[in-house]
Amino acid sequence: MSRSRFAVYSALLSVALIVSDASAFAKKDRSHQAVDLDPDQRGIVSGVGIEGQDLGRMADQMVRDLLANPEVSNRATPPRIILDSSDLRNQSSQRIDKDIITDELRGKLMNAARGKMRFVSREFIAAVEQERALKREGVVDSGTTGLTRATAGADYKLVGKITSLDSRNNDTGMQERLTVISLEMLDLEYGTLVWNGTYKIRRAGADDVVYR
Repeated sequence: MSRSRFAVYSALLSVALIVSDASAFAKKDRSHQAVDLDPDQRGIVSGVGIEGQDLGRMADQMVRDLLANPEVSNRATPPRIILDSSDLRNQSSQRIDKDIITDELRGKLMNAARGKMRFVSREFIAAVEQERALKREGVVDSGTTGLTRATAGADYKLVGKITSLDSRNNDTGMQERLTVISLEMLDLEYGTLVWNGTYKIRRAGADDVVYR
């Protein structure tokens, strides 16, 4: 092959490779465009663990269960409740942000309780104590609600744990996971439990996903 023909051949090959790479990139780019999804429905990427639609359903069920418990929801004086993730233990095989569970539960319960329950924040207690100190030192006025002798004490706290049982068929690659979320309302004075709710998720799939 002459040098001129070889040069032409090389140039054509380079152009073909560039076009091929550009076409592949365009296809890949189009296939990975972001899409809006319904948070209450199963997503495109899903596995055998706890997912977004599970949290919504679990929160709805917990709200119904708690509001049906007269010891918690029908008191003459609304009980004060701590509902955060500090005593929610994750013992399951799935890595999960526990705050996403308790935030979902607290938000729906606050909306549904309509004043039948009061929620006490311990997560931001430092901010509360700082503002109380400024008021009492006269740096700022007392606000519109006045001063109290102490911050609000709590009657109950939501506690619980997340556990799971995993199985796998090495021949088929199928995986199965039973996830159990057990929640309890703990009386912070007596140490007794006034409510328990257990929520189970059992799911199987050929390929699992990585949860972060």
